[in-house]
Parts: sequence; C-alpha cells; structure tokens
Amino acid sequence: MPNGKVRFYDEDKGFGFIQGDDGSQVYLHASVLPADAEVQAGTRLEYSVADGRRGPQALSVRVIDTPRMVKRSRKSADEMSVIIEDLVKLLDGLGGRLKNGQYPERSQSRTVATMLRRVADDFDV
Repeated sequence: MPNGKVRFYDEDKGFGFIQGDDGSQVYLHASVLPADAEVQAGTRLEYSVADGRRGPQALSVRVIDTPRMVKRSRKSADEMSVIIEDLVKLLDGLGGRLKNGQYPERSQSRTVATMLRRVADDFDV
C-alpha cells in the first residue's frame, strides 16, 4: 500500500489531496477516513488507490502520523487592537466601493485576503 502526506484537506467540504511518496497526487474524500481520524496538512497516511471519475482516489485510508501543532507566540493584545483597527478602516473603504458596485482590483483583493488570513492565524493559536 502506498504512503503519502496530506497536502490539503478542507474539513468543512470533506475532501482534500494526498501527495504520495512517489510524487503522485491522490484525491481524498472524508468518507474513506477512519471514524476518529483527525486529518490536516502534513498528516502521513497509508492508503490504497482506485481510479475515480476524476483520477486516482484514495481508499482504505489509515493514519500513520499526525504532525503536532507548534504553539506560536501571539502578538500582544495592544498590538492586535491596532492591527484590527487598521483592518476595520481598510474593510470599511472596500465596503463603500462594493456598495457602489465596484470590486477592488485583483492585487488589492489578494492583499486583503492575505491580511485576513494572518489576523485569523494570530487569533487561532
């Protein structure tokens, strides 16, 4: 049975992808995971492969190793309050443009999305 690491897994959507040790990419659906399995990026799995409608699909999945989450140090509450205030001002400006029917430029959208992810990561430690 091949082994690999979870490259991406979205628990809400119930699917992800495994990067096999041989370099192959395999689709992973929540229905093939053991009932008590906790899967995240970096989790090592052993699995069998079947041809699905859209390519290789994992079957008979067994969790080998789940990486430990390293606790990061949080920014202080004072630092976060300044960041949040600036982010609210930025989002308020974007909201005004959206009310006028204008989406932000693609580069600005990516910048805002990156900022939101980083703030979310600081909250989710």
